[in-house]
Amino acid sequence: MWPWRDTRPLGRQAEDLAARFLRRAGYRILAQNLRLGRYEVDIVARQGDTIAFVEVRSRRDPDPVAPENTVGYRKRRHLTHAAGLYMARHPDPDIYYRFDIVAIIFPEKGRPIITHLENAFSPEE
Repeated sequence: MWPWRDTRPLGRQAEDLAARFLRRAGYRILAQNLRLGRYEVDIVARQGDTIAFVEVRSRRDPDPVAPENTVGYRKRRHLTHAAGLYMARHPDPDIYYRFDIVAIIFPEKGRPIITHLENAFSPEE
């Protein structure tokens, strides 16, 4: 995969890389780029009895703002609404859910730096 320059948009590269990362960490990917009404979730993944609604954020190095710090109030609300719609369509009283962020920094040279923030925020935030 590396060191060739991927010509796809950075966001798409990051989402595919995040999905591979999560699979290797033991998650089962249930959906990517899932549209639920007017909301979109980058990745829906399951690990054990927990579903993670994952927002993927990426940046090229160097950027003064860390990618995980770009998930603002509005995006958190959208993810919360999308999760509610998803859970209503897939009811299971034994399933928990949470909101994760996978942050990826693409340095000019070398491998991407991936940070997985489990339970990055709660629905009340």
